[in-house]
Amino acid sequence: MAYVISDSCVMCGACEGECPVSAISEGEGQYVIDADTCIDCGSCEATCPTGAISQG
Repeated sequence: MAYVISDSCVMCGACEGECPVSAISEGEGQYVIDADTCIDCGSCEATCPTGAISQG
């Protein structure tokens, strides 16, 4: 199951650079993860300073 980003995202961009498959992009008001591209590696979750990323 792909990771998801919650409303507590502060748009810092730390997760986008950590994703090895470029599944994270800037959305409207928060970053979003493309579930079809996500490989469930968890790199983004470990990088998020606000804990906004979790397995969906």
